[in-house]
Amino acid sequence: MTIPIRCRWAGTDPLYCAYHDQEWGRPLHDDRRLFEMLILEGAQAGLSWLTVLRRREGYRRAFAQFDAAQIVSFDADKLAALRADPGIIRNRLKIQAAVDNARAYLAVSEQFGGFDHYIWQFVDHQPRRNHWTCHAEVPVSTPEAAAMSRDLRQRGFRFVGPTICYAYMQAVGMVNDHTTDCFCHAAI
Repeated sequence: MTIPIRCRWAGTDPLYCAYHDQEWGRPLHDDRRLFEMLILEGAQAGLSWLTVLRRREGYRRAFAQFDAAQIVSFDADKLAALRADPGIIRNRLKIQAAVDNARAYLAVSEQFGGFDHYIWQFVDHQPRRNHWTCHAEVPVSTPEAAAMSRDLRQRGFRFVGPTICYAYMQAVGMVNDHTTDCFCHAAI
């Protein structure tokens, strides 16, 4: 059996490889999944993506399957329980940011007729296809990510700096940053 060539960052961990092969860089337009990825990218700040990926099911359980309407109703007792939950990153600021982001997400969704319509405007509703030959060429941010970050922060979102926004854009397929030798580059 031939092992496909993947982006170097995917390594050999089966969970990471599956994420790379089936999710990363594939255009995503489901509002709830877009919200989930925004929360998870923010949770990653200062950590590896694999750390967050290993806790994704814990996040789904703890954060009501990323139902923003439920998350905004989390009270002090629920937040305290989350800070004790080993299935998620138990950082107080990141947990509170998820609640704040749920509130901002609902407002944006209402204003723009859906989060998908809002977030994809930063790439004119079309995925950007890059042609990087190696991982070292891939930027950590772009002007579009910086614009997204500014706008999100103005709307009350937290843990959405330009680097996090660019990682988010990569994850949800707003940009195709698979290297040209990766089997996913041509497939997406």
